[in-house]
Order: sequence, then structure tokens, then C-alpha cells
Amino acid sequence: MSFKKASMVAMLAVSMASTPVLAQTAAASSSPAVTESARSGAATDDASALNGGFLIPLLAILAVIAGIYVAVDGGGDRPVSP
Repeated sequence: MSFKKASMVAMLAVSMASTPVLAQTAAASSSPAVTESARSGAATDDASALNGGFLIPLLAILAVIAGIYVAVDGGGDRPVSP
């Protein structure tokens, strides 16, 4: 690799690594009120209609049982030709 290519790759790597840091610094210095405020949580009254979420574990158990049944079932794999 030539020196020109190597220096171009190095400059590109430095610029890609420093861009988020510079953007964060610029945002913090331009609006200090935004960085000082704390985030508040959303209201969670009656957030879940399932009340415990039984549906996904039930489907997972049924999928495991069906997989075991298909793996163990040995009938119907014999050839039909005489």
C-alpha cells in the first residue's frame, strides 16, 4: 500500500472515530438546558393486557413439544415401491 493510500485511510479512520465525540461536545456546549434536564418515565397504568405474559411461553412450550413429536415419529418414511 502506498504512503498516500495509507495516510488517506488513517485520516478517514480518525475522522470517523472523532465525529460522534465532536457532535456530543457541540450539543452540550450549545444548549446546556437540554443536558441538565432529567428524563421522566411514562405512565404504566394498565400497560399490559396479558397481565403476566403467558402467551409467548405457552407458544414456546408447544413448539418444543411439536418438535420432539416430529423428531421421534418414525412412521410414514418407508418407500412405497416394491
